Amino acid sequence: MKNSPGTLTCVGTGMSLAGQISVYAHSCIENADVVFALMPDAISENWLKTLNDDVRSLQQFYAVGKSRRDSYAQMVEAMVLEVRAGRKVVGAFYGHPGVFAQVPHEAIRTAQAEGFRATMEPGISAEACLYADVGFDPGSSGCQSFEASQFMFYNHVVDPTAYLILWQIGIAGEHTLTRFETNPEWLRILVEHLHQWYPDDHEILLYEAATLPIQTPRIEWLKLADLPTAETSQKTTLLLPPAQKMLPNCDMLRRLGIKESDL
Repeated sequence: MKNSPGTLTCVGTGMSLAGQISVYAHSCIENADVVFALMPDAISENWLKTLNDDVRSLQQFYAVGKSRRDSYAQMVEAMVLEVRAGRKVVGAFYGHPGVFAQVPHEAIRTAQAEGFRATMEPGISAEACLYADVGFDPGSSGCQSFEASQFMFYNHVVDPTAYLILWQIGIAGEHTLTRFETNPEWLRILVEHLHQWYPDDHEILLYEAATLPIQTPRIEWLKLADLPTAETSQKTTLLLPPAQKMLPNCDMLRRLGIKESDL
């Protein structure tokens, strides 16, 4: 480790303003020399400013037509620059700082490679809110989770007896990292791809976690065939419940000495 006291701690503030942040994350923000924030709205960002006098928004690095790769690189550099200056830096990210968030991971890797202490503290993610708001247990039949565009670009194999979560459905099919929306044609292509495992009339769910105490989560059920015309945003998650029942592994049960009727 270097003699410099510079440190980096990336914390999650949860999905809902103030109520889902841990005591430790709250303390980290209060005691930081500088806080870099990526929050879902100005209200949440202003709340952070009541905890620390030096809160800097990372939203400033986004711009229309600008690659998010460039924005992310600038965010990382801004954070690590303050660490190099010997400051106690906190990155405050809504939700969980390690879930669908490149900047915290890269900032921590960069700081650690330069010999600084850099850690991550978990937060309540959209996935945790999904389980609570919708009321299903991923352990009941298993759960698969993919980023929507990655799911389209690569040969992932789906188990239709388990739940399927597709994150960031609102930018499904977008590969340039310069746009923040999908379009009906890309969603139609996704639906056609999903037809390998799910029929057109399969019930699916569009979900958005509440980010303010006055909000309620979006829980909208519709048919798979209706997905291309559905309203989506960067916050929208797609959930597909199982389309088939689990089939017993008879050979495994025999080897374990378990009867199918015992399950």
